[in-house]
Amino acid sequence: MRQTMPVRLNAAEETLIAQLKSVGAEADAERISVAGLPTRRVESYHYTDLKMLLKAVPPLAEAANEASAPALRVAGAYQLMIANGVVQSGTTAPAGIIVGSAEGSALSTRDDVLVHLNTALVRNSLTLTLENSVDPVIQIDHRSEGEAAHVADSVKVFVADGASATILETFSGSDAAHVNNHATYMALGKDAVVTHITVDLSGRASSHFATNEYHLADGAKLRTLVIHAGSGLSRTQLFPRYEGAGAHGDITGLNLVSDGQHNDITMDATHAVPHTTSQPLFKSIARGRGKAVVQGRLVVARDAQKTDAKFMHQGLMLSDEAEILSKPELEIYADDVVCGHGSTCGKLDADSLFYLVSRGIPKAEAETMLVRGFLEELVDPIEDEALGEALRSVIDGWLLAAK
Repeated sequence: MRQTMPVRLNAAEETLIAQLKSVGAEADAERISVAGLPTRRVESYHYTDLKMLLKAVPPLAEAANEASAPALRVAGAYQLMIANGVVQSGTTAPAGIIVGSAEGSALSTRDDVLVHLNTALVRNSLTLTLENSVDPVIQIDHRSEGEAAHVADSVKVFVADGASATILETFSGSDAAHVNNHATYMALGKDAVVTHITVDLSGRASSHFATNEYHLADGAKLRTLVIHAGSGLSRTQLFPRYEGAGAHGDITGLNLVSDGQHNDITMDATHAVPHTTSQPLFKSIARGRGKAVVQGRLVVARDAQKTDAKFMHQGLMLSDEAEILSKPELEIYADDVVCGHGSTCGKLDADSLFYLVSRGIPKAEAETMLVRGFLEELVDPIEDEALGEALRSVIDGWLLAAK
């Protein structure tokens, strides 16, 4: 009988095993003991080898004594804060929002190491129930404060039939080597309309992991925007599931990668019923020796006839050393569908740059103008003016950091 050789564990894996055992998650600890963290051999982590990239894991987070100022402010937003994994008291909620808590993580069971870790380590989730349409932007401000810590938190959102809302989640904190594992579960009722934006502004020394799970009922409309602009290592996983006829998703994301950063956006979408649509669009900009990854899989179930789904990733390299990696996938079991995928990657258009420079615009300014134009497609659909300006300030801040 052939025996499987035990996995050689690194320091990060040993720490994770000890932390999982300390909270009674013996099965999850055993799973890492046997298989270790994902490597390139795991298809969904092919370009993000966690065993190689995650060198160390700090101690589990303790309560935060104080919190820094928000990394991103949106005028008029209703703010909630989660510091070091613990929900903090906030101001009175606007009409139509019920704020509560629930035991454990919000995520569904899934064969994924980040999901297993979040499920094991989160004690309580912040819950939001939106009974009707909410006018102000809802901002959930996640902070990792103090010395380097392993932070896990979770948010669960229920949106009632016919309700609409814009939800912004921001991630920041002290400039320490935190390892952050965030989870968001969102269920949209019939004909609900939701915009969900997540922005990572954590320090360069930190690692940012997030899993966003979406369930869309009949006629629900979802727009998402993921922005990676902070952590040295980041990965956001998107799991939209279209469960009602007429459901539609504009799933979008942006990697802003500088020298030494590794940013990954991975989507695994399921069209489970007939007459659903989606248009995933992701963009990556990389400079220096930065590496950006976008993986996107569209699964069309056997009964999901009349599905219309098109995936696109566009990359822009601002240096010869930059890397942009893309892996689109289609897994179609129905026979009456319109599905497709595409991926492009290149440098700034030389003719457009020459045109601007020839009219007296300095080269650096001309390059910035072209990059802004490349990204406007992601920000322009954001209807809230203050939120749109805040997101543009994040992009401008990244662009100016290289000047």
